[in-house]
Amino acid sequence: MKRRINLLVLAGLLSSISYGLPHYPGANQDFHNPPAVLNNTSAPQQYVKIALLLDTSNSMDGLINQAKAQLWDIVNEFTYARCGNHSRPQLQIALYEYGNDNLSSREGYIRQVLNFSSNLDEISEKLFSLTTNGGEEYCGQVIHTSLKQLEWGKNPDDLKLVFIAGNEPFTQGKLDYRDAAAQANEKDVVVNTIFCGDYQQGIATQWKDGAVKTGGDYMAIDHNQQLVHIATPYDDIIIQLNAKLNKTYVSYGYAGAQRAKQQASQDDNAYELAESVAVNRAVSKSSRLYKNAEWDLVDAVEDSESVLEEIEEEQLPKALQGKSPQEIKAYVKQKKAERVKIQKEIQELNAEREAFIAQQRKDQKGELENAMLQAIKKQAAKKKYTWE
Repeated sequence: MKRRINLLVLAGLLSSISYGLPHYPGANQDFHNPPAVLNNTSAPQQYVKIALLLDTSNSMDGLINQAKAQLWDIVNEFTYARCGNHSRPQLQIALYEYGNDNLSSREGYIRQVLNFSSNLDEISEKLFSLTTNGGEEYCGQVIHTSLKQLEWGKNPDDLKLVFIAGNEPFTQGKLDYRDAAAQANEKDVVVNTIFCGDYQQGIATQWKDGAVKTGGDYMAIDHNQQLVHIATPYDDIIIQLNAKLNKTYVSYGYAGAQRAKQQASQDDNAYELAESVAVNRAVSKSSRLYKNAEWDLVDAVEDSESVLEEIEEEQLPKALQGKSPQEIKAYVKQKKAERVKIQKEIQELNAEREAFIAQQRKDQKGELENAMLQAIKKQAAKKKYTWE
């Protein structure tokens, strides 16, 4: 019988990054508008593209639970990443599940859950939708499928990473993992492997070789290890500010109301998982990576004021229907000012919260967090990525 998975694995696979990379700038820095010299518009946009390939067989409940909770941590960390050309990269995440009997055998028990996306609410929603069931785990085939289906791009400065996690031999399936590794090298994609079990067993079953062949990192973790969430004096305040932040969103278009509900639903999902996850999500929502121009009028106008001239009146929220263009513009401007103020407060409080957590974590070493952190920092450095 299917059962719903708690939202903790993207959090683990992703958030491992957050507790070791240099943290964000001082609270007084304007994180929405960095100095003009850092916005090199003549250079092509750089991307950080991460594909998560998660084993969703029965034995992987613990892994899924670890990996999800860190989604917002990794997002928060990449908010302050700099590329070699001093621009800020855009983060995109794709999600695959494999090794689940509910998936098609003709497809190798593999499913693309989400194509590369920067829509953080959608990524969260897809993670929460995962269920586990027994199955066959074909590592080589799921790597090959992700390389074939996803648009990795050809910019040599992009950071392109695969993280595959599971506990069966890496050699299972008809498609040889070494062929998949060769394809990854052709696309400049680094494959990192996470074996859920004994370190030496992972080596013996070729999980380490699967990473080494692309210059990636091999990690072995206790997938049943419980994540430790550290409560801080700032958590409740940040969650309250998040509620105020949601009120600055002005949904428009035919899908606007549904997307606003999705935003609230993912807030609820994060909170049900753990209060600290809800706080991390709120911090992500105060960052430059959380943008919703396709349904939020404030973000849309920030991208282009002409949207106010193009949108039809029936696509506006009822509160703005019948208003003059000047009144609508003033309303959106007011909401933008409220949002910036709230986001700044969240960032300032989070700086103090991170300092508090760092002090508490001095004697705590999470396997997954440390392993992921080391892998990403090392691979990002090769692409000349830096963190403030």
